[in-house]
Amino acid sequence: MTERSPKRGFATRPADPESWIKASDAPSTRGSADGGYTARLTIDVTSDLRGRIKIAAFQRGVTVADMLRDLLAREFPSAEGDPS
Repeated sequence: MTERSPKRGFATRPADPESWIKASDAPSTRGSADGGYTARLTIDVTSDLRGRIKIAAFQRGVTVADMLRDLLAREFPSAEGDPS
């Protein structure tokens, strides 16, 4: 009765940790024209505003992240000569 179950657990350790760590450096499958996303932006919003944002994204058939990326790109276009 003390034997372990042959079932795999929820999270298992990778067989080769080095390749697993380096795999996170691989380009994202979602990528973009500028080579990918390089920073995370955290903002505080009220739960009411968060709900409205989620509903708007759902109605448009996009993710909240994609919708907000597009919004920020429209509001803050890169100026000529600015590094990308």
